[in-house]
Amino acid sequence: MKLRTIGSVVTRLLPVWVLLAGVVGYAHPPALTWLNGRIEWLFAATMLGIGAVLTPSDFRPIFRRPHLALLGTVAQFGIMPLTGFLIARALHLPPELALGFILVGSVPGAMASNVISYLAKADVPYSITLTTCSTILAPIATPALTFVFGRTYVAIPFWPMLLNIVQIVIVPLVLGLAVRHWFGRAVEGISWLFPLLSSIAIALICGLVVALNTDKLAQVTWLVLIGVAAHNAIGLLGGYLAGRLYRFDPTRCRTLAIEVGMQNAGLGAVLALKHFSAQTALPNALFATWCIVTASILAEIWAGRSSHGITVTSK
Repeated sequence: MKLRTIGSVVTRLLPVWVLLAGVVGYAHPPALTWLNGRIEWLFAATMLGIGAVLTPSDFRPIFRRPHLALLGTVAQFGIMPLTGFLIARALHLPPELALGFILVGSVPGAMASNVISYLAKADVPYSITLTTCSTILAPIATPALTFVFGRTYVAIPFWPMLLNIVQIVIVPLVLGLAVRHWFGRAVEGISWLFPLLSSIAIALICGLVVALNTDKLAQVTWLVLIGVAAHNAIGLLGGYLAGRLYRFDPTRCRTLAIEVGMQNAGLGAVLALKHFSAQTALPNALFATWCIVTASILAEIWAGRSSHGITVTSK
């Protein structure tokens, strides 16, 4: 129990670890640049861990109310890619950075959104459903959306991206589900370890991106930060308003806001480093940190309101 508690605390401090990794990457790049070319394996390992903690009950809401999963997924892949494209245009970003914002919007929802939904006293099963659906669709949706919005900037390697996502997301996820099926009792005992390892992986990915961009950070940081903050804010607000449009209750509206506003930008950074450039990975690394900070603040606010009886229970 003590190890589980420590793991939970470390996981919730993800923004701190990301910032520390960024400082290390900036101050002494060689400490992290050795990971370049190996980071895909690290990300794949985290996806295997996530698959290992999922259970059949996590997938039941998809089959019981498929229209809810469809509506949420439409909001996810409808709001964020277009927002990334428009922000890149509005800020007149160079092609590599513009593509980074498009990639941020085109990846699936962040796995951390499930934890944030729990802390916000939102609809956790619905959060898990949406994250799972967008992740499963990612091999097609992410390269397709990146191609649609990003081809005006650079050539998009659609098929290599699709294959790469299958390799580092879908295959490890399926293997994780198999591990859970065959070794469920043993996995349950160490389930707290997987979110911890995922947090470490995200921090290392973000730190690596900083280490690879030390010569460019002074030129682009403020412009990119403005774009990242706007992208995240529009995602959170757009997700909530989409829930209102769908006539969801407040609890589910909050869940959709968290799900849309939080992107698996760690995957975006890995794809950028593999298929594009370190500069394209920069918006993804910054977004990975920023979205967790803002979502954590919202979770505290919404959880406080729930404890005072303001939130309507999800049906």
